[in-house]
Amino acid sequence: MKTSRIILIVIVVILIVLIFRGCKGYNNLVTLREEVNREWANVENVYQRRADLIPNLVNTVRGYAEHEQETFTRVTEARSRATSMSIDASDMTSADLQQFQEAQGEVSSALSRLLAIVENYPELKANQNFLELQAQLEGTENRIAVERRNFNETATLYNSEIKKIPTVFFAGLLGFKERPYFEAEPAASEAPEVEF
Repeated sequence: MKTSRIILIVIVVILIVLIFRGCKGYNNLVTLREEVNREWANVENVYQRRADLIPNLVNTVRGYAEHEQETFTRVTEARSRATSMSIDASDMTSADLQQFQEAQGEVSSALSRLLAIVENYPELKANQNFLELQAQLEGTENRIAVERRNFNETATLYNSEIKKIPTVFFAGLLGFKERPYFEAEPAASEAPEVEF
């Protein structure tokens, strides 16, 4: 009788320890998932900031370069496509993130063409309003890079945690799925051509 009580007490203690560890592991996963969601919101925030700057930039350039309508249209359409995309951070897939990156890449490309036009208009390059918008855009591009890096770092922590033992045994059952990463643009692997 005494031995069976000891065995029962040991089993109860083991169950309590396992339950406590399981709760702690689950709570840790919830915290990491929310950090990934927060970082995604930060990424969307800086992309929105860039989208908000674009109309002012286009209108400023348009005042000087009225015959560049095709470029203005491309910038506006790219902005419209990019801002219409919405990704649910809790159910994000690699395909979703790839589609988001492509839309944002179109915006970057269109903005590059717009800023290239400026070279043809010295009076625009000297316009204080344009210079201020250009500085804000450059700062926003830097923020985008920082927030993308922060998102990838947080997603790495989360993805690593859901793959560790013993978490891997219950993470999938509880709805914790791997998060995708931002990847470099395909053209980023090609060295730019420099001509003298």
